[in-house]
Amino acid sequence: MTRYRSGTVRRIATLALALIASGCNYSFRAGSFPPPHIETIAIEPFDNETARFELTGELYDQLLRRLPSALGIRTAGADVADAIVRGRINRYDVAAPNYRAGDPGQAARVTQRQVNIAVSVEIVDLVENVILWESSSVNALGEYPEGAPEEQGRLRAIELLVQEIVDGAQSNW
Repeated sequence: MTRYRSGTVRRIATLALALIASGCNYSFRAGSFPPPHIETIAIEPFDNETARFELTGELYDQLLRRLPSALGIRTAGADVADAIVRGRINRYDVAAPNYRAGDPGQAARVTQRQVNIAVSVEIVDLVENVILWESSSVNALGEYPEGAPEEQGRLRAIELLVQEIVDGAQSNW
């Protein structure tokens, strides 16, 4: 009877070791985006329908800096990339949503301003020729205090736009 138990113990120990060892090879990949065959991505400068021409370069720089690393892929030229990001800057507005009423006969005092940028974007799988993710209305608000340069709000809005694009792409994968 002792012999039977020691054999069972050995089998259980061997099985436990095998399970532990196989667990060491496990790797986690959140979601399924990008698909496994997508290793490189090209980022095109967005078309710009606004009068703010600097937006194209600023958005392109942020996308190039943050998107590939967030998706776990490398950048490449459009002629050799597995996927491509392209889009259009549709709107750029500056608003003053927060203000204090002035005394009678005096103008209101603005306390905060915001830049609103809207883009449409698509990420296309160039290998299988399918759209992996698209949105016609990605919006971001970059708030900045009165007296600060508009550029501060614009750069904040661009950062938020890029994060929205990353989040949208990852939610689809």
